[in-house]
Amino acid sequence: MSIKFEQARFEAAYGTAEQLPESTTPEVAFAGRSNVGKSSLINKLVRRKALARTSSQPGKTANINFYEADGIRLVDLPGYGYAKVSLKERQRWADLISGYFDQERSFNLVVALVDIRHDAQKLDVEMLEFLSSTELPFIIAFTKADKLSRAKADQQAAKLCKQFGVPRAQTILTSAEKGTGIDELRRRIEDACE
Repeated sequence: MSIKFEQARFEAAYGTAEQLPESTTPEVAFAGRSNVGKSSLINKLVRRKALARTSSQPGKTANINFYEADGIRLVDLPGYGYAKVSLKERQRWADLISGYFDQERSFNLVVALVDIRHDAQKLDVEMLEFLSSTELPFIIAFTKADKLSRAKADQQAAKLCKQFGVPRAQTILTSAEKGTGIDELRRRIEDACE
């Protein structure tokens, strides 16, 4: 299946799980910490500068944003773990994310984004354990790989795979800045949506 990613358009944003539309097409969800670079990666994926709003301030994606691209939905989940918002707001994000995963939806793939520069963070471990335990199909996109040398990135990826208990084949080194891994990410999404 070949997806015309550049045809992506913003569909809608939802602030509560009850508002979410029915799942009628394949869905690819993007999950990760607030400052992991989700919006930048989505923009690179669809070859657009500003489809997903990026910000120098983490925690900007406070809703679930739906994008439609050539008959599939790209679902941008709110970033988790951002400390500078109120506990109430963090709880709303958590409810929104779990509310999304609790629904009967076409979960074709979850792209879990992890900043390659850091050791396994508790929230990332919890998210990956959740995806494994619910048997949702997922891959890990290690973001910001351009910030490390190739050798260091490979070394860090191997270490993170061990910490997460995930095979290396289930991961991709990516960089929204340099475009690293984007073609492979597109292929994995296309394969998952066949």
